[in-house]
Amino acid sequence: QVQLVESGGGLVQAGGSLRLSCAASGRTFSTYAMGWFRQAPGEEREFVAAITWIPGTTYYLDSVKGRFTISRDKAKNTVYLQMNSLKPEDTAVYYCAANSRGGSYYSRRREAYDYWGQGTQVTVSS
Repeated sequence: QVQLVESGGGLVQAGGSLRLSCAASGRTFSTYAMGWFRQAPGEEREFVAAITWIPGTTYYLDSVKGRFTISRDKAKNTVYLQMNSLKPEDTAVYYCAANSRGGSYYSRRREAYDYWGQGTQVTVSS
């Protein structure tokens, strides 16, 4: 079992930055692929970014490329999402998720992830 806890959300003006953290506990977390998803009111939960266990390849939603960066600190069992140049359309609840397949696997499908955090609200004002 893996437990995920997100933090770092908040209210920021357009053009500002936030860094989300996802702290994991439980067994063999360090072999998991990790992803960030977001869900705006009335919308489906959508893929934002992912990082593979090996070799740490990253993937992004097109609309956040160049603005968001996903990274992981294996020693701290923590995944980060650095969000720069935020836009009002980035407003959503952000969730981190873990996929147990490991290796170089990743997925943009939420159904592929085994564990989820409770989410953290990000609000970007115009």
